[in-house]
Amino acid sequence: MDERFRDLPLTAVADAALTAAQAAGASRTEVRVHRIESQSIRLRDGTVRAITDSTALGLAVRVIVDGTWGFASSAELSADVAASTATAAVEVARALRSLNRDQVALADEPVYSDVEWVSPYEIDPFVVPTVDKVALLTEFSARLSASDGVDHVVASLEQVKEQTFFADSAGTRITQQRVRLQPVLEATTVDQSAGEFETMRTLAPPVGRGWEFLTGTAWDWDDELAHIPEWLAEKVKAPTVEPGPTDLVIDPTNLWLTIHESIGHATEYDRAIGYESAYAGTSFATPDKLGTLQYGSPVMTVTADRTEPHGLATVGWDDEGVAGQRWDLVRDGLFVGYQLDRAFAPRLGLDRSNGCSYADSPHHVPIQRMANVSLQPDPERDTSTAELISRVENGIYIVGDKSWSIDMQRYNFQFTGQRFFRIRNGSIDGQLRDVAYQATTTDFWNALEAVGGPSTWRLGGALNCGKAQPGQVAAVSHGCPSVLVRGVNILNTRTEGGAA
Repeated sequence: MDERFRDLPLTAVADAALTAAQAAGASRTEVRVHRIESQSIRLRDGTVRAITDSTALGLAVRVIVDGTWGFASSAELSADVAASTATAAVEVARALRSLNRDQVALADEPVYSDVEWVSPYEIDPFVVPTVDKVALLTEFSARLSASDGVDHVVASLEQVKEQTFFADSAGTRITQQRVRLQPVLEATTVDQSAGEFETMRTLAPPVGRGWEFLTGTAWDWDDELAHIPEWLAEKVKAPTVEPGPTDLVIDPTNLWLTIHESIGHATEYDRAIGYESAYAGTSFATPDKLGTLQYGSPVMTVTADRTEPHGLATVGWDDEGVAGQRWDLVRDGLFVGYQLDRAFAPRLGLDRSNGCSYADSPHHVPIQRMANVSLQPDPERDTSTAELISRVENGIYIVGDKSWSIDMQRYNFQFTGQRFFRIRNGSIDGQLRDVAYQATTTDFWNALEAVGGPSTWRLGGALNCGKAQPGQVAAVSHGCPSVLVRGVNILNTRTEGGAA
């Protein structure tokens, strides 16, 4: 735990807020001290274009008064300010009481007194000198730029250290710290005569790890940087895809995003009941379908997990003091669960929340956010990606994510990728271009014929999943194996875009 956070007046601030809120009439009070340290580095062609450092620190108080939420925050940490902030939160609740149609009732949760959690990482990226980070990104960029056909290279690194202290009127006291980062390198080749360009970037995901992710063995940077120029050169000369129903083998580096959009968001309970609808819509997976909808084929089991090692949504406790858990959303293809918080759990008839509350700032109210949502590998056999490919006579192997689109109910979608390899007679036979796959959520997942084994499973994810108004951003991981999906509709993006 960063001692700079420990040295803040956490207990004094919490005690003052809790005392003031109770005196003002709150039946429940939550106090959160939230510190977020961020750094962003961006290089183009080996030259630094931007380095941005920021720190956000503040106090949030949320209360329940007569069954109504109230919330207030401050950027100042002192006992007097905490007390006045708590009083303001109570006043907000009273002002909103006449508009409240549903009394707030929270699911029970055990009290956790003076507990602490720190995410697993080896080297805090914020203790590494910025000059060393720039030097490594410059070296990586130079490796790509040295290859014929690579005209431009963009390198970037995003890193975050997030710390929270949570205290509530039930007696819970929690201190947490987690680190996350995302390095990206993208190579571009330009065809001046045709006025066209093509790009290819690294597949390394954002991770809940430290600086060791760029210097250790968790990702093979040497191998990927060595191959990107040749893959890019091949992609430029590759034939365009023939549209129509096609068998697909999809790599985890692509499939994670399909999981995020078509399962992760679709199984958020607030979306399913229409509570959250303004930002990216609701969900087709409504409560009447719970326990009856055949979401996918019998080989499909999807879990939500707030405990996955190095997961971006992994925590010890959520922002309502609920301990991290793992549970099923889809079991053997059947829709069986939602992601929810302490206020929504009773609406679904559950005794306990599964810990999906999070706020991205001390000045934002906690809302229901996504856990690490993951497709599980074959539990019986360690089927390799090569074995899945061998089952396909004529198809495409898709690697890496790129653009995507999905409707407001998380049902009709299309996705592209970074690399598309043609499969002929069970073997890879060069690359293709201009590929997108299109389906409905249930058609796609019910066409899932096979999942790879544990050796193919890996975490992908995003640092910037958006939700709510005012908008909030959360980081989330999605694990999955390679998969084989039959008869998925393929679009030619060049033709769809009106190009000749």
